[in-house]
Amino acid sequence: MPRRTATMLASTLVFIALLCAGVFLKVPYAEMSPGPTVNTLGSADGEPVLDISGHKTYPTTGHLNMTTVRVTGADYRMNLLEAVYGWVAHDNVVVPHDTLYPNGKTEEESTQENAEEFSQSQESAKVAALRELKMPVKARVVVSSVVKGSPSQNKLHAGDVIRAVDGTAVKQPEDVARLVVKHKPGEDVVFTVVPADEAAAAEKAGKEPTGTEKVTVPTVKAEDDGRAIVGIQAGTDHTFPFEIDINLADVGGPSAGLMFALGIVDKLTSDDLTGGRFVAGTGTIDDSGKVGPIGGIEMKLVGARNAGAEYFLTPSDNCASAVSDIPDGLTLVKVDTIADARKSLAKINSGATADLPSCSAS
Repeated sequence: MPRRTATMLASTLVFIALLCAGVFLKVPYAEMSPGPTVNTLGSADGEPVLDISGHKTYPTTGHLNMTTVRVTGADYRMNLLEAVYGWVAHDNVVVPHDTLYPNGKTEEESTQENAEEFSQSQESAKVAALRELKMPVKARVVVSSVVKGSPSQNKLHAGDVIRAVDGTAVKQPEDVARLVVKHKPGEDVVFTVVPADEAAAAEKAGKEPTGTEKVTVPTVKAEDDGRAIVGIQAGTDHTFPFEIDINLADVGGPSAGLMFALGIVDKLTSDDLTGGRFVAGTGTIDDSGKVGPIGGIEMKLVGARNAGAEYFLTPSDNCASAVSDIPDGLTLVKVDTIADARKSLAKINSGATADLPSCSAS
Protein backbone atom coordinates (compact mmCIF):
# COMPACT_ATOMS: atom_id res chain seq x y z
CA MET A 1 0.00 0.00 0.00
CA PRO A 2 1.41 3.43 -0.95
CA ARG A 3 2.51 5.57 1.97
CA ARG A 4 0.12 8.39 1.03
CA THR A 5 -2.83 6.00 0.95
CA ALA A 6 -1.82 4.48 4.28
CA THR A 7 -1.54 7.92 5.85
CA MET A 8 -5.00 8.91 4.59
CA LEU A 9 -6.48 5.65 5.83
CA ALA A 10 -4.90 6.06 9.24
CA SER A 11 -6.12 9.66 9.46
CA THR A 12 -9.62 8.57 8.50
CA LEU A 13 -9.63 5.84 11.13
CA VAL A 14 -8.41 8.28 13.78
CA PHE A 15 -11.11 10.75 12.77
CA ILE A 16 -13.79 8.05 12.98
CA ALA A 17 -12.47 6.98 16.38
CA LEU A 18 -12.56 10.57 17.66
CA LEU A 19 -16.04 11.07 16.25
CA CYS A 20 -17.28 7.91 17.94
CA ALA A 21 -15.66 8.99 21.18
CA GLY A 22 -17.34 12.37 20.89
CA VAL A 23 -20.74 10.76 20.34
CA PHE A 24 -20.54 8.03 22.95
CA LEU A 25 -18.42 9.69 25.64
CA LYS A 26 -20.75 11.26 28.19
CA VAL A 27 -19.57 14.36 30.06
CA PRO A 28 -20.87 15.88 33.34
CA TYR A 29 -22.26 19.04 31.80
CA ALA A 30 -25.66 20.60 31.12
CA GLU A 31 -26.74 23.28 28.69
CA MET A 32 -28.63 26.54 29.09
CA SER A 33 -30.20 28.36 26.13
CA PRO A 34 -32.63 31.26 25.60
CA GLY A 35 -36.21 30.34 26.41
CA PRO A 36 -39.48 31.95 25.31
CA THR A 37 -40.55 35.37 26.52
CA VAL A 38 -44.13 36.20 27.54
CA ASN A 39 -45.82 39.61 27.59
CA THR A 40 -47.37 39.97 31.05
CA LEU A 41 -49.77 42.51 29.52
CA GLY A 42 -50.93 40.02 26.91
CA SER A 43 -52.31 36.51 26.65
CA ALA A 44 -50.93 32.97 26.76
CA ASP A 45 -52.81 29.91 25.51
CA GLY A 46 -55.91 32.03 24.95
CA GLU A 47 -56.05 33.48 28.47
CA PRO A 48 -54.84 36.83 29.78
CA VAL A 49 -51.59 36.36 31.68
CA LEU A 50 -52.88 38.79 34.32
CA ASP A 51 -56.61 38.55 35.01
CA ILE A 52 -57.90 41.12 37.52
CA SER A 53 -61.50 41.18 38.72
CA GLY A 54 -63.29 43.21 41.40
CA HIS A 55 -61.35 46.40 40.68
CA LYS A 56 -61.21 48.85 37.78
CA THR A 57 -58.50 48.15 35.23
CA TYR A 58 -57.12 50.28 32.40
CA PRO A 59 -56.03 49.57 28.82
CA THR A 60 -52.33 48.89 28.31
CA THR A 61 -50.00 49.09 25.32
CA GLY A 62 -46.59 47.77 24.47
CA HIS A 63 -44.79 44.93 26.17
CA LEU A 64 -43.60 44.06 29.66
CA ASN A 65 -42.08 40.68 28.87
CA MET A 66 -40.86 38.16 31.39
CA THR A 67 -37.96 36.05 30.13
CA THR A 68 -36.99 32.41 30.60
CA VAL A 69 -34.09 30.01 30.16
CA ARG A 70 -34.22 26.50 28.75
CA VAL A 71 -32.06 23.88 30.46
CA THR A 72 -31.34 20.25 29.72
CA GLY A 73 -33.02 17.77 32.06
CA ALA A 74 -31.43 16.27 35.15
CA ASP A 75 -31.37 12.81 33.57
CA TYR A 76 -29.94 13.97 30.25
CA ARG A 77 -26.24 13.32 29.77
CA MET A 78 -24.48 15.36 27.11
CA ASN A 79 -21.89 13.76 24.89
CA LEU A 80 -18.57 15.39 24.19
CA LEU A 81 -19.59 16.72 20.77
CA GLU A 82 -22.67 18.44 22.21
CA ALA A 83 -20.58 20.01 24.96
CA VAL A 84 -18.01 21.32 22.46
CA TYR A 85 -20.75 22.73 20.24
CA GLY A 86 -22.35 24.40 23.26
CA TRP A 87 -19.04 25.99 24.25
CA VAL A 88 -18.54 27.55 20.82
CA ALA A 89 -22.20 28.46 20.16
CA HIS A 90 -22.83 32.10 21.01
CA ASP A 91 -26.40 31.71 22.25
CA ASN A 92 -25.84 28.67 24.47
CA VAL A 93 -23.97 28.16 27.73
CA VAL A 94 -22.53 24.86 28.92
CA VAL A 95 -22.19 24.56 32.70
CA PRO A 96 -21.30 21.73 35.09
CA HIS A 97 -24.31 19.47 35.61
CA ASP A 98 -24.17 20.02 39.38
CA THR A 99 -24.66 23.76 38.86
CA LEU A 100 -28.25 23.13 37.76
CA TYR A 101 -28.89 19.95 39.74
CA PRO A 102 -26.80 20.06 42.94
CA ASN A 103 -26.49 17.16 45.35
CA GLY A 104 -27.95 14.65 42.92
CA LYS A 105 -31.27 16.49 42.66
CA THR A 106 -33.66 14.67 40.35
CA GLU A 107 -35.66 16.30 37.58
CA GLU A 108 -38.87 15.70 39.54
CA GLU A 109 -37.41 17.41 42.61
CA SER A 110 -36.15 20.31 40.53
CA THR A 111 -39.53 20.72 38.83
CA GLN A 112 -41.32 20.71 42.19
CA GLU A 113 -38.91 23.26 43.63
CA ASN A 114 -39.28 25.50 40.59
CA ALA A 115 -43.07 25.27 40.79
CA GLU A 116 -43.02 26.29 44.46
CA GLU A 117 -40.69 29.21 43.72
CA PHE A 118 -42.89 30.30 40.83
CA SER A 119 -45.99 30.22 43.03
CA GLN A 120 -44.25 32.26 45.71
CA SER A 121 -43.03 34.78 43.12
CA GLN A 122 -46.62 35.32 41.98
CA GLU A 123 -47.75 35.93 45.55
CA SER A 124 -44.92 38.39 46.20
CA ALA A 125 -45.56 40.14 42.88
CA LYS A 126 -49.17 40.79 43.87
CA VAL A 127 -48.16 42.05 47.31
CA ALA A 128 -45.39 44.29 45.96
CA ALA A 129 -47.63 45.74 43.24
CA LEU A 130 -50.51 46.57 45.57
CA ARG A 131 -48.24 48.02 48.24
CA GLU A 132 -46.53 50.13 45.57
CA LEU A 133 -49.99 51.52 44.77
CA LYS A 134 -50.76 52.01 48.48
CA MET A 135 -53.56 49.43 48.38
CA PRO A 136 -54.30 47.37 51.53
CA VAL A 137 -52.91 43.84 51.77
CA LYS A 138 -53.47 41.77 54.90
CA ALA A 139 -50.71 39.31 55.86
CA ARG A 140 -50.82 36.25 58.09
CA VAL A 141 -48.41 33.51 59.15
CA VAL A 142 -49.17 30.09 57.69
CA VAL A 143 -47.76 26.59 57.49
CA SER A 144 -45.97 26.58 54.13
CA SER A 145 -44.97 22.93 54.16
CA VAL A 146 -44.88 19.87 56.43
CA VAL A 147 -41.93 17.49 56.39
CA LYS A 148 -42.95 13.93 55.58
CA GLY A 149 -42.50 11.66 58.59
CA SER A 150 -42.16 14.56 61.02
CA PRO A 151 -44.21 14.98 64.22
CA SER A 152 -46.38 17.56 62.43
CA GLN A 153 -47.52 15.18 59.70
CA ASN A 154 -51.32 14.69 59.86
CA LYS A 155 -51.49 17.25 62.69
CA LEU A 156 -50.62 20.47 60.85
CA HIS A 157 -51.25 21.04 57.15
CA ALA A 158 -49.95 23.38 54.47
CA GLY A 159 -52.20 26.45 54.48
CA ASP A 160 -53.07 26.32 58.18
CA VAL A 161 -52.99 29.86 59.61
CA ILE A 162 -50.81 30.01 62.73
CA ARG A 163 -52.26 32.46 65.24
CA ALA A 164 -50.12 31.57 68.24
CA VAL A 165 -47.50 29.17 69.58
CA ASP A 166 -47.90 28.18 73.24
CA GLY A 167 -50.34 31.04 73.62
CA THR A 168 -47.92 33.67 72.29
CA ALA A 169 -49.22 35.48 69.20
CA VAL A 170 -47.03 35.25 66.08
CA LYS A 171 -46.69 38.11 63.58
CA GLN A 172 -43.80 36.91 61.41
CA PRO A 173 -42.81 33.41 60.17
CA GLU A 174 -39.56 33.57 62.15
CA ASP A 175 -41.60 33.94 65.37
CA VAL A 176 -42.69 30.32 64.99
CA ALA A 177 -39.16 28.87 64.97
CA ARG A 178 -38.10 31.19 67.80
CA LEU A 179 -40.89 29.89 70.03
CA VAL A 180 -40.45 26.23 69.10
CA VAL A 181 -36.71 26.17 69.85
CA LYS A 182 -37.38 27.39 73.38
CA HIS A 183 -38.44 23.80 74.05
CA LYS A 184 -36.24 20.81 74.71
CA PRO A 185 -36.56 17.93 72.22
CA GLY A 186 -39.42 15.70 73.29
CA GLU A 187 -41.54 18.47 74.80
CA ASP A 188 -44.92 19.41 73.31
CA VAL A 189 -45.72 22.60 71.46
CA VAL A 190 -49.29 23.91 71.31
CA PHE A 191 -50.25 25.64 68.06
CA THR A 192 -53.34 27.81 67.74
CA VAL A 193 -54.37 27.55 64.10
CA VAL A 194 -57.16 28.22 61.62
CA PRO A 195 -57.46 25.05 59.49
CA ALA A 196 -56.39 25.43 55.88
CA ASP A 197 -59.81 24.76 54.35
CA GLU A 198 -61.48 27.41 56.52
CA ALA A 199 -58.67 29.86 55.73
CA ALA A 200 -59.03 29.22 51.99
CA ALA A 201 -62.80 29.78 52.10
CA ALA A 202 -62.33 33.04 53.99
CA GLU A 203 -59.66 34.23 51.54
CA LYS A 204 -61.93 33.50 48.58
CA ALA A 205 -64.61 35.61 50.23
CA GLY A 206 -62.09 38.39 50.89
CA LYS A 207 -62.43 38.03 54.65
CA GLU A 208 -60.00 37.42 57.49
CA PRO A 209 -60.11 33.74 58.57
CA THR A 210 -61.50 32.92 62.03
CA GLY A 211 -62.42 29.76 63.96
CA THR A 212 -59.22 28.63 65.66
CA GLU A 213 -58.36 25.28 67.17
CA LYS A 214 -55.44 24.08 69.29
CA VAL A 215 -53.08 21.41 67.97
CA THR A 216 -50.43 19.76 70.17
CA VAL A 217 -47.26 18.58 68.41
CA PRO A 218 -44.28 16.87 70.09
CA THR A 219 -40.81 18.14 69.26
CA VAL A 220 -37.86 16.04 68.10
CA LYS A 221 -34.13 16.73 67.96
CA ALA A 222 -32.75 18.26 64.76
CA GLU A 223 -30.01 16.12 63.25
CA ASP A 224 -27.70 19.02 62.45
CA ASP A 225 -27.59 20.97 65.71
CA GLY A 226 -29.83 19.17 68.21
CA ARG A 227 -32.40 21.95 68.56
CA ALA A 228 -36.09 21.19 69.03
CA ILE A 229 -38.12 21.06 65.80
CA VAL A 230 -41.61 19.96 64.77
CA GLY A 231 -41.07 19.55 61.00
CA ILE A 232 -42.84 22.51 59.45
CA GLN A 233 -41.80 25.51 57.40
CA ALA A 234 -43.66 28.70 58.31
CA GLY A 235 -44.39 31.35 55.68
CA THR A 236 -46.66 34.28 54.90
CA ASP A 237 -50.00 34.29 53.12
CA HIS A 238 -52.09 37.30 52.17
CA THR A 239 -55.67 38.42 51.71
CA PHE A 240 -56.06 40.71 48.72
CA PRO A 241 -58.81 43.32 48.37
CA PHE A 242 -59.76 41.89 44.96
CA GLU A 243 -58.88 38.92 42.78
CA ILE A 244 -55.65 38.77 40.78
CA ASP A 245 -55.03 35.58 38.79
CA ILE A 246 -51.76 34.83 36.98
CA ASN A 247 -52.38 32.34 34.20
CA LEU A 248 -49.14 30.87 32.93
CA ALA A 249 -48.20 27.21 32.71
CA ASP A 250 -44.92 25.38 32.13
CA VAL A 251 -42.83 28.09 33.78
CA GLY A 252 -40.87 27.71 36.99
CA GLY A 253 -38.57 29.59 39.31
CA PRO A 254 -38.84 33.01 40.95
CA SER A 255 -37.37 35.27 38.27
CA ALA A 256 -40.63 36.58 36.77
CA GLY A 257 -41.65 38.39 39.95
CA LEU A 258 -40.64 41.90 38.86
CA MET A 259 -42.37 41.71 35.48
CA PHE A 260 -45.57 40.28 36.99
CA ALA A 261 -45.62 43.11 39.54
CA LEU A 262 -45.14 45.77 36.85
CA GLY A 263 -47.86 44.22 34.72
CA ILE A 264 -50.28 44.38 37.65
CA VAL A 265 -49.36 48.03 38.31
CA ASP A 266 -49.86 48.89 34.63
CA LYS A 267 -53.34 47.35 34.57
CA LEU A 268 -54.41 49.06 37.79
CA THR A 269 -53.30 52.59 36.88
CA SER A 270 -54.34 55.00 34.16
CA ASP A 271 -50.69 55.71 33.33
CA ASP A 272 -49.42 53.73 30.36
CA LEU A 273 -46.13 52.43 31.74
CA THR A 274 -44.47 51.51 28.45
CA GLY A 275 -45.87 54.12 26.06
CA GLY A 276 -46.15 51.32 23.52
CA ARG A 277 -42.46 50.38 23.75
CA PHE A 278 -41.14 46.82 23.98
CA VAL A 279 -39.63 46.35 27.43
CA ALA A 280 -38.45 43.01 28.80
CA GLY A 281 -36.82 42.16 32.08
CA THR A 282 -36.22 39.77 34.91
CA GLY A 283 -35.69 39.70 38.66
CA THR A 284 -37.10 38.20 41.81
CA ILE A 285 -39.23 40.44 43.98
CA ASP A 286 -40.11 40.33 47.67
CA ASP A 287 -43.16 41.64 49.47
CA SER A 288 -41.53 45.02 50.00
CA GLY A 289 -40.80 45.47 46.28
CA LYS A 290 -37.07 44.80 46.41
CA VAL A 291 -35.67 43.23 43.24
CA GLY A 292 -33.18 40.36 43.52
CA PRO A 293 -30.75 38.65 41.12
CA ILE A 294 -31.47 35.64 38.95
CA GLY A 295 -29.54 33.03 36.98
CA GLY A 296 -28.98 32.78 33.25
CA ILE A 297 -28.99 36.53 32.61
CA GLU A 298 -27.00 36.20 29.36
CA MET A 299 -29.55 33.78 27.94
CA LYS A 300 -32.43 36.03 28.93
CA LEU A 301 -30.88 39.01 27.16
CA VAL A 302 -30.60 37.02 23.95
CA GLY A 303 -34.16 35.74 24.24
CA ALA A 304 -35.49 39.24 24.91
CA ARG A 305 -33.69 40.79 21.94
CA ASN A 306 -34.75 37.94 19.65
CA ALA A 307 -38.35 38.67 20.65
CA GLY A 308 -37.93 42.36 19.76
CA ALA A 309 -37.20 44.02 23.12
CA GLU A 310 -35.56 47.47 23.09
CA TYR A 311 -35.01 47.80 26.84
CA PHE A 312 -34.20 45.22 29.50
CA LEU A 313 -34.87 45.80 33.20
CA THR A 314 -31.83 44.26 34.91
CA PRO A 315 -31.40 43.55 38.64
CA SER A 316 -28.41 45.56 39.81
CA ASP A 317 -26.67 42.44 41.13
CA ASN A 318 -26.79 40.95 37.60
CA CYS A 319 -25.38 44.03 35.88
CA ALA A 320 -21.73 42.97 35.89
CA SER A 321 -22.56 39.70 34.09
CA ALA A 322 -25.06 41.31 31.76
CA VAL A 323 -22.75 44.02 30.38
CA SER A 324 -20.16 41.45 29.27
CA ASP A 325 -22.17 40.60 26.17
CA ILE A 326 -25.15 42.86 25.42
CA PRO A 327 -27.06 41.98 22.24
CA ASP A 328 -27.05 44.75 19.64
CA GLY A 329 -30.02 47.09 19.95
CA LEU A 330 -30.81 46.23 23.57
CA THR A 331 -30.44 48.83 26.34
CA LEU A 332 -29.89 47.58 29.88
CA VAL A 333 -31.70 49.46 32.67
CA LYS A 334 -30.52 48.86 36.24
CA VAL A 335 -33.24 48.35 38.88
CA ASP A 336 -33.20 47.70 42.63
CA THR A 337 -36.89 48.07 43.45
CA ILE A 338 -40.27 48.15 41.75
CA ALA A 339 -40.28 51.92 42.35
CA ASP A 340 -36.99 52.18 40.41
CA ALA A 341 -38.54 50.23 37.55
CA ARG A 342 -41.60 52.50 37.42
CA LYS A 343 -39.40 55.60 37.30
CA SER A 344 -37.33 54.14 34.47
CA LEU A 345 -40.45 53.15 32.54
CA ALA A 346 -41.71 56.73 32.87
CA LYS A 347 -38.44 57.95 31.33
CA ILE A 348 -38.72 55.44 28.49
CA ASN A 349 -42.34 56.53 27.94
CA SER A 350 -41.39 60.22 27.82
CA GLY A 351 -38.29 59.71 25.69
CA ALA A 352 -35.86 60.79 28.43
CA THR A 353 -33.75 57.68 27.89
CA ALA A 354 -30.43 59.49 28.41
CA ASP A 355 -31.29 59.64 32.12
CA LEU A 356 -31.89 55.91 32.54
CA PRO A 357 -29.78 54.20 35.22
CA SER A 358 -27.36 52.01 33.32
CA CYS A 359 -25.48 48.82 34.17
CA SER A 360 -21.72 48.83 34.57
CA ALA A 361 -19.08 46.14 34.92
CA SER A 362 -18.23 47.16 38.49
